[in-house]
Amino acid sequence: MAKEEKARGKKEQLKGKAKEAMGRVVGNERMTAEGKAEQKKGHARQAKEKGKDTFKG
Repeated sequence: MAKEEKARGKKEQLKGKAKEAMGRVVGNERMTAEGKAEQKKGHARQAKEKGKDTFKG
């Protein structure tokens, strides 16, 4: 389960990075902000799972 959540977090990060880049290219500030938010969400998900792993071991 933890691997799935970590992968999901990484996927969110990559999706957010692409969305942010596209927003910058087309000059859409909202899309850029949404991309940054998705990246932060992905980072938070991965950090949470890493924390769980630390306490399991």
